[in-house]
Amino acid sequence: MSTRKKLAIIGAGNIGTVIAKGLRASGRFSEEDMYLTRRKSDLLDPLGDKGFQIGHDNLHAVHNADYILIAVEPRQVDDVLKEIGPELKAGKHLVMSVVSGMFINQIKSIIGEKHTVVRVMPNTAIAICESMTCLAADKTDEHVLQEVENIFNQVGSTLIIDEEQMTASTALGACGIAFFLRAIRAASQGGIEIGFHSEEALTIASQTARGAASLLLSKERHPEHEIDRVTTPRGCTITGLNQMEHAGFSSALIKGITASAEKASGLYKEKDCK
Repeated sequence: MSTRKKLAIIGAGNIGTVIAKGLRASGRFSEEDMYLTRRKSDLLDPLGDKGFQIGHDNLHAVHNADYILIAVEPRQVDDVLKEIGPELKAGKHLVMSVVSGMFINQIKSIIGEKHTVVRVMPNTAIAICESMTCLAADKTDEHVLQEVENIFNQVGSTLIIDEEQMTASTALGACGIAFFLRAIRAASQGGIEIGFHSEEALTIASQTARGAASLLLSKERHPEHEIDRVTTPRGCTITGLNQMEHAGFSSALIKGITASAEKASGLYKEKDCK
């Protein structure tokens, strides 16, 4: 590695650990260049056995790192930022946050306006370098977006958006993993009902979902264009699609995404109520 910059992940729970695994798998960071912390640090022992630097000392992690990724729960973030704020050095540390619902100006109000902050919203597919990661910064920090983009391009695709869209990216990109997984599970259950064994049904459903997504990403066409290529007059595909729509498939998915966005927008505000 040419830069040998180091990364501290503060709050290495579910999303923090998959980010660490993805960045290691991509080759962007080595295990010894990543510091992972959480209050119950023994839960990180399996990663420690693989060479990651683990512990519960946030200040030690920040002191030894260049990039600081805040991945704690919204209800914990204020205390963590107050703790590490004095250890942060402007010009050295680049702070990244995956905390849903907390805006950059709220982060800077705690750690100081002089610090560079970028909001990052990946999803759990980052563990296999297939994440969709959205990035946002305020105008004073836009100059570092390419640097952060270069990091997360190693673990999937990135999109730079306005910060006002970060809540929407949480619902569609981060929560969306669960929505699409639920759709695949439902498809596999349908496959079982029509005669496949469960393993066969899940394999067919999963690969078909991958193929559908790949068609859109490779050809940059609207889904309806590809749907039209499959449907024929009085055919079995249109019969199935119409039945799903009668049962509210599209409507349910849309409502689920909007409900998740509404919940995400209030997560940081609700921290004192939990």
